[in-house]
Amino acid sequence: MEGNLNLNEFIDINAAEAVKEGSDTDPFMLSGLALAYIGDAVFELLVRTRMLKTGSHQVDKMHKHTTALVNAGAQSDMINALMDILNERETAVFRRGRNASAATAAKHQTIGDYRRATGLEALFGYLYLSGQHDRMKELFKICMECELRDV
Repeated sequence: MEGNLNLNEFIDINAAEAVKEGSDTDPFMLSGLALAYIGDAVFELLVRTRMLKTGSHQVDKMHKHTTALVNAGAQSDMINALMDILNERETAVFRRGRNASAATAAKHQTIGDYRRATGLEALFGYLYLSGQHDRMKELFKICMECELRDV
């Protein structure tokens, strides 16, 4: 394993090639829950990659830090920090995710936090699938800065 982990290596896998704008699988046309489904995985992978970059490779510590960032309460705080800088399309995607009816309920979180977190995940799913990786990294950086202030 090389010394430096590069977020671009993860992003450049380019699974987003399967989903093209203007096609039947245009990312903007996917349901809020479908976007949140992929966005949940993308966001967690971004957080886990960040944990590896911290230098501490003790799995139990990385897991605790990851779960502190990948939960409805933390993600709700993160989206609140992003709302003023989202463009119209990003805001629309967030709202579709937030307003989607999920079959599951939040554990140890308010329903409001859970819905906002689903909206954040939908946003990250949309950015990933639409190939807006620089924007995704920009917003992720702000999310992490938001959480560092709250620690």
